[in-house]
Amino acid sequence: MACAVGLRHPTIMTYSLPMILKAIVSNQIARFAPGLYVKLTGQTGRGDSTTETAADIAQYFRQCVIDYLDTLVIPQDERASFLQDKAVLEYGPGDIPGVALLLVAYGARKVYCVDRFPLVSISSKNLDVIHRLANMLGESERQRFDQCFKNPRAPEEGFNSEYIEYLVRPNGLSGLQGEIDIVLSRAVLEHVNDLEATFGDMVRAMKPGALAVHQVDLRSHGLHVSNPLDFLSPPSWLWQLMHSHKGVPNRWRADRYEQIVRQIEVECRRFEPTGRFEAEHVRTLRPQLDAAFANTGEDRLAWQGFWLVFVKQAEGSAA
Repeated sequence: MACAVGLRHPTIMTYSLPMILKAIVSNQIARFAPGLYVKLTGQTGRGDSTTETAADIAQYFRQCVIDYLDTLVIPQDERASFLQDKAVLEYGPGDIPGVALLLVAYGARKVYCVDRFPLVSISSKNLDVIHRLANMLGESERQRFDQCFKNPRAPEEGFNSEYIEYLVRPNGLSGLQGEIDIVLSRAVLEHVNDLEATFGDMVRAMKPGALAVHQVDLRSHGLHVSNPLDFLSPPSWLWQLMHSHKGVPNRWRADRYEQIVRQIEVECRRFEPTGRFEAEHVRTLRPQLDAAFANTGEDRLAWQGFWLVFVKQAEGSAA
């Protein structure tokens, strides 16, 4: 009876029953056969990539690295020394570790890439991306880039774990302890299934004084119906049933990230929006919000995404 009443929720009514059932079935495939789910959906970790060219993807990775360093306010002439001998942890690298390859080329000692799904694929298109990335580099950078492969002349043979190590874990957690100088992610944290556990994992992985830089995308990723925020309306139990194992947005708003960061031993250096939803969309949606967002203020509801930068403090220091 409770379920029958729940399905009369006004926002649930905007989803057809076949849509709900399809989402539930695909969620179970992702839960019990993640490799099959990746194959069926063609996931790359970059959203809809059907129109991307190899040149587009290579430029995307280059821009990611530029954005991270710009956000950390590292001057152009200090970037090589900043990255030199650093151990980096990247959450959600996608089907090709383009950011990791460039970071090693620019001086990083090693990059750990952690993901929930086995996305990595050295397809012919991704081989083209690798060659294009290599061609962007100077001679010394190219030498470090080539070290990332077991066989630089045949990148399809895989990555050299001394420089790039993939960690595919069901929970998307690295399990590293005090090894990391820089943690980063782009449009990943909004997909993790346990936000607190992910922040706990990254802080445990970081050395005291290590930096974390994250870009978080709080938009619907195509799951809204009419209002760009109406994906926040279905009750949490239904959202979990439909999406909890697929890497679909976990729906947490900026205020939840703010709460978590306040609870861990870090110093927040930057926390600012990358864009805002229209005020009218926020006001219209407010009465229909799931209870999980009842205490989220209109300002934080309006955030489309944000940059977050923090530094890990020494144990026992005040945040």
